[in-house]
Amino acid sequence: MKTHSIILAAGQGTRMRSKIPKVLHHVMGKPMIRYAVDVAREATQNTPIVVCGHGAEDLMRELAEETLFVMQEEQMGTGHAVLQAESMLINQADLVLVTYADMPLLTENTLQNLVTTQQGNSGPITLLSVDAQNPRGFGRIQRDDKGDVKRIIEEAHASPDELMINELNVGAYCFDAKWLWDSLKRIPVSPKGEYYLTDTIQYAREDDLSVLAVKLEDEAEAIGVNTRIHLAEATAAMQERINNDWMLAGVTIIDPQRTYIEADVLIGQDSVLWPNTYLFGSTQIGEDCTIGPDAYIRDTRIGNRCAIVSSVLEDAHLEDRVDVGPYSHLRKNAHLEEGVHVGNFGEVKNSTLGPGTKMGHFSYIGDATIGSNVNIGAGTITCNFDGEKKHPTEIESDVFIGSDTMLVAPLKIGKGARTGAGSVVTKDVPANTLVVGMPARGVRKVNKK
Repeated sequence: MKTHSIILAAGQGTRMRSKIPKVLHHVMGKPMIRYAVDVAREATQNTPIVVCGHGAEDLMRELAEETLFVMQEEQMGTGHAVLQAESMLINQADLVLVTYADMPLLTENTLQNLVTTQQGNSGPITLLSVDAQNPRGFGRIQRDDKGDVKRIIEEAHASPDELMINELNVGAYCFDAKWLWDSLKRIPVSPKGEYYLTDTIQYAREDDLSVLAVKLEDEAEAIGVNTRIHLAEATAAMQERINNDWMLAGVTIIDPQRTYIEADVLIGQDSVLWPNTYLFGSTQIGEDCTIGPDAYIRDTRIGNRCAIVSSVLEDAHLEDRVDVGPYSHLRKNAHLEEGVHVGNFGEVKNSTLGPGTKMGHFSYIGDATIGSNVNIGAGTITCNFDGEKKHPTEIESDVFIGSDTMLVAPLKIGKGARTGAGSVVTKDVPANTLVVGMPARGVRKVNKK
């Protein structure tokens, strides 16, 4: 059976009180609609159709070629929204999976279970339900003597006894496609001027057809986002899920509640994350690393057996056996090759530090290329900006830079050269030469080891 999915994303989300469309608010590093799109695609093996209205241009820009789009020009309810996709799916789908874009915690397994159950259902509908004490405004599910769904009672219309029902309608459905299109055209307009998808349950029962329900095992999957409070709840649940997955995969997380790992981060086996570690974006961490405490790492590649303590890394690349911190900052295009050490309060930007190079504390390296086994003394600064342009510094291998050296770019320091403490180097330094002073002058050749 061919299964296609429809994701409802046309609502305004007014309770978010935001200029941003509700479904583009982020949950653990991704707009919540991306979770809905990803799991729907995996569950059906087809490109999802997103029904959009409010903020349509923003949604189309975000999802680009990942989905198909259909507009709901007037927001006239969920039944009307699904009907907008009829022309795209008529004679294309045997089953139609319908979900909401503001439910980021639904999993691929849950939706596949929903589809599989409908494949074996003689009736036209299988829906998703959950047993929960917190109703979250969901409709109550009333079952008949056979255990099939009899009807959905919306919370606003439920009697006191009906409000005591704990089985709730989550809002995910799998329909027989042909039956769905015919039934949507039978839905009457409500007093609010809307057409409700849940009315299809009544038509199935009137036709003496079976309506089944699949119960969620994890109540957290049912969290939908309508307010910033719900957004925080969904984020906390996704954080717990991601952290648990990494621990089951062989990563040690000392304090999961104080460890934030976004959805696209990758971490190698036997790495250890200490409290207050924040991993963002496309960060990749190798095996046997120690990260934190107090590490902020974004869009950075880190090799194996590295150690990062109390530091900020952004758009950087660290090869194996690199250690950084505490209190260092690696900025865009900082590349630390194997065995590099960056001490406390060091900053590196748009620079490469060669294998085995050691950078002492309170130093700044910018727009520089540094060879292997260089010693960069405390307080060293590359003076790379003249007020108008950035200039490069090149330091060849086996150089010793004394403490408090000012390297005024553009500049080249030859292999094996040395600078005395407090030097201001304004001219290129030949290989194996010691320079001292302000401005620095060569005083003698350095004995080769």
